Amino acid sequence: MRVIILNQCFYPDVVATAQHGWDLARHLRSKGHDVTAIASRSIYGEKGATLPRAEIVEGVRILRVGASVFGKSSILARIFDFALFYILALGTAVTLPKHDVCVCFTTPPFIALVGWLLRLIRGTRYVYWVMDLYPDLPVACGVMRERSLVTRFFEQLNRFCLRRADRVVVLGRCMDERVLNKGVPPSSITRINVWSDQEEIRPVPTAENKFRAEWKVGDRLLVMYSGNFGIGHDVETIADGVIRLATDGRILFAFVGGGKRKSELIALLKAAGVSNYIEGPYQPRERLDELLSAADVHLASLKNGIEGIMVPSKLYGVLAASRPIVFIGARHGEVARVIQEEQCGLVVNCGDGAAFADAITVFATDRAEAERCGARGRGALINTWGASHALAKWTTLLEEVAAGHVQAPNPQTHP
Repeated sequence: MRVIILNQCFYPDVVATAQHGWDLARHLRSKGHDVTAIASRSIYGEKGATLPRAEIVEGVRILRVGASVFGKSSILARIFDFALFYILALGTAVTLPKHDVCVCFTTPPFIALVGWLLRLIRGTRYVYWVMDLYPDLPVACGVMRERSLVTRFFEQLNRFCLRRADRVVVLGRCMDERVLNKGVPPSSITRINVWSDQEEIRPVPTAENKFRAEWKVGDRLLVMYSGNFGIGHDVETIADGVIRLATDGRILFAFVGGGKRKSELIALLKAAGVSNYIEGPYQPRERLDELLSAADVHLASLKNGIEGIMVPSKLYGVLAASRPIVFIGARHGEVARVIQEEQCGLVVNCGDGAAFADAITVFATDRAEAERCGARGRGALINTWGASHALAKWTTLLEEVAAGHVQAPNPQTHP
C-alpha cells in the first residue's frame, strides 16, 4: 500500500498533529507500507523556511514545500500562507507516482480539497482526519459570525470535503455527533482517538526529574498545563484558580508550550501580582516523558461550546505519565467522559475558579489519591487508549480503503 500523509506540520515539528502524523507514518512503514509525507518547510507558527525540501527519515519520505511568509501575525497573513501551501502541496502531490490513499489533516483548514482533487486527477482515495472543525471553531470562539456569508461559504466547503471523503476519522464521541449532523453517513465515519505511547512516555521518578530540579519545585505540588494554549481553551478559569491559590505555599503552577492564549493567561496573572507559577517554551519530544512526569497534576481545558469541534490530545500523554488530570470544561465532552469513566482525575465547569482551586487542593492534601488516579489512568491507556490500539485501527482502516472496501461517498445524504 502506498500512502500520502498531507499536513502542514510534520516531523520534526513538536505540535500535536505533527507528532501523530509522524507516529502513523512510522507505524505504516513498520508494516511494510510505502509512505510519503507532504508538509511545510516552516515550523508551525514561525516565519521563514528552516527545514530541508526533501529527506528520508526512518524510511518515510518527507517532501516539504513553501514557507510561512508571515507566521501567525494576522488572519489575512495566515490565509495567504495557507493558500500558498494548498497550491504547492497539490503541485507536488500530482507529480508523484499514483498512491492508494491520501490522509488529509485539517492543518490548514480544507486541505482535504487537495485530497479530493488528487482523487479526480490520479484516482487516489482520501481519508479526512478531522483534528478540528472549521469554521465551527472560529464561530464558537466569536471570531466569525455564524450566519455571515463567509461562514456559510466555509461551512459548505467543509461539508463538501467531509461528504466526498472515502472515510472520515473523528477523535471522539462528541465529534462523531457533530460530523453526523453535517450530513456524513454513519458508514463513512470511523472513530479513532489520538494517543500516546506507553513505551515512549514512562513515569520518571520525582527524585530523578531534571525539570523539577531546574525549577526548584522541591516538595510542592507541581500543577502543569503543557502544550498549545489555543483560542478554544479556557484560560480565564485557570487564572482565577491560580490567583485563589496564590498564598498556598504547597502548590506551584507551570505553563509550558505556546499559543495565542498563553500570553493572555500570563498577563492576567501578572496583573493580579501573583508569582506562584513558572513558564517555559515547547519542549522537544525526546524530553516529553520527563516533562510530563515533572508534574504531580496536569491541566486541560476547553471552552463551553467547543466540545466535538476539537479534542485536546494532551490527555493521553498525561495518562501515559501516570499523572492525574483536572479538566475544565463540559462534562459531556470526550475528555471529560474519559476522565470520569477511567476515574483518572477531576472535572470542573468553565468559569468556576473556586471549584478549580478546590480540585487542586484535593490533590495537594491527598498525594496518595493523586497517585491512585495516575495509576488508573496509565492502566486505561495501556488497555484501551494507547498508541498500539489506535495505530492498529488506522492500519486496518487504510488497508480497507486502499482495497476499495468502502461505501461510495454520497454527497446528497442529509443536505
